[in-house]
Amino acid sequence: MKLLGEDIVTETGEFIINMGPQHPSTHGVLHLKIWLDGETIKKIEPHLGYIHRSIEKMSEKMSYRQFIYLTSRMDYLSAHMNNQACALVVEKALQVEVPERAKAIRILLAELSRIGSHLLWFASVGLDLGGVTPFFYAFREREAINSLMEENCGARLTQNFHVPGGILEDVNPDFQKRVKEVIKQLKDNFHEYDEILTGNVIFQNRLKGVGYLSKEDAISLGCSGPTARASGVVCDIRKSNPYDGYEKLEFDEVVLTGGDSWARYQVRMAEMLQSIKIIEQMIDNMPEGDIVAKTKNVIKLPKGEFYQRVETARGELGVYIVSEGAATPYRCKYRSPNFANLSAIPIAAKGGKIGDLIAIMATVDLIIPDIDR
Repeated sequence: MKLLGEDIVTETGEFIINMGPQHPSTHGVLHLKIWLDGETIKKIEPHLGYIHRSIEKMSEKMSYRQFIYLTSRMDYLSAHMNNQACALVVEKALQVEVPERAKAIRILLAELSRIGSHLLWFASVGLDLGGVTPFFYAFREREAINSLMEENCGARLTQNFHVPGGILEDVNPDFQKRVKEVIKQLKDNFHEYDEILTGNVIFQNRLKGVGYLSKEDAISLGCSGPTARASGVVCDIRKSNPYDGYEKLEFDEVVLTGGDSWARYQVRMAEMLQSIKIIEQMIDNMPEGDIVAKTKNVIKLPKGEFYQRVETARGELGVYIVSEGAATPYRCKYRSPNFANLSAIPIAAKGGKIGDLIAIMATVDLIIPDIDR
């Protein structure tokens, strides 16, 4: 074995290279150690921990009002859904009934967040594969969503809008009007995404048949979200274990069986349209009334174990709390979708070309701070 800078050439002729952990060229601070035979990937070994902040242990030192907002910093593109899961687990433990208006606003903001997340993913997929223009198209609509978030939540990314029992403040009087404007803009321009990227033959050839993940492997690895649904796994928490009123809404769970990077791309594109469908059902039917249920200033959960899961933009987030009756959790554990979905990359990439690894990583759509909790 001889060293070649940071890379290694083994006696069998395998070439070991390091991808990452620099941030600008990947989806976060992730380090992949890759074994190559020529251009063919033989093995991938992820190395984690470059952005670990001990969020789970920090949560155990926070009150049940405070710990919610730490999760905004995990998958920061699913901040609303992350906070929603934490609020729901507290409400489940306290048996608090959330007002209908708060539930409706939660769902609207969650689906807007989902669209915004998928728009950023669309932008980065094009960018990763050499297409700069899709980035500007996607950020045109994403900017409109972020501005709407800022108007109502005071922040564009980590909104911190959920509280146990409901939401922090009511939305602006022109919220419905602004949401309709954003949705109209997205629907009017959606065909441009298909024209510039989806229908591009070069782009399709970079994704079709690349990074195959079987249904059995997706289940075995604990994958969820679009990554699993592109492999034929039915796993949308909004359908199987609905929360905050999703059971009253009509929308389709997008499931494909292709299992490759192209299927993962198609699932996310279709999911944006389903989120639009959910928003359109709700925006003209927002209930009036309170936005938060009454809770004590100092919240103490009863002794026991409590678990809640939600469907974020990348899959299932589970929040597990062990309470001993104190004002802080005895134990807090987050089951994050990105940690499980990362396991798919070594399986999907094995036997493929090093150039295809970028496409695979782009369509799995990892957010690294959600892995390093």
